[in-house]
Order: sequence, then structure tokens, then C-alpha cells
Amino acid sequence: MTRRETRLTAKNPDPLDAYMDAVAKALALPVEEAWRPAVRANLEVSLRLARLVDEFPLPDETEPASVFAA
Repeated sequence: MTRRETRLTAKNPDPLDAYMDAVAKALALPVEEAWRPAVRANLEVSLRLARLVDEFPLPDETEPASVFAA
């Protein structure tokens, strides 16, 4: 059994580990075991910030920002 299979079949599989494996496979992007803690930390911060943006209430009448081109 590979490390990946062990992670996914563990009693409490971690969704971030499964997500990292799926995205790495979809993008054909090798992620070495030594990099996994840093990738995981980045994902945790990104998801926490995305949750803050998603939870911010906007009224229905809010207009999108204008587009400026230089």
C-alpha cells in the first residue's frame, strides 16, 4: 500500500490531504513529502481567508466594482 493510499484509507482521512493528492494528480504536479506541511499550511490560511470573504454579508443591491484600464 502506498503512502497516498494509507492516508486516504485511514480511520479519519483528512480532507486537505485528499484534496492535495487530487489536485496534484489532476495537474500532474509532483508534491514531495517534504513539501506537504508547507503546502498544507498555505491551504489552511487560504481557506480561512476565503471563508472570511464568503461570510461577509453583501446587500442584494450591491453593484460590482468598475473596471479600470491604464
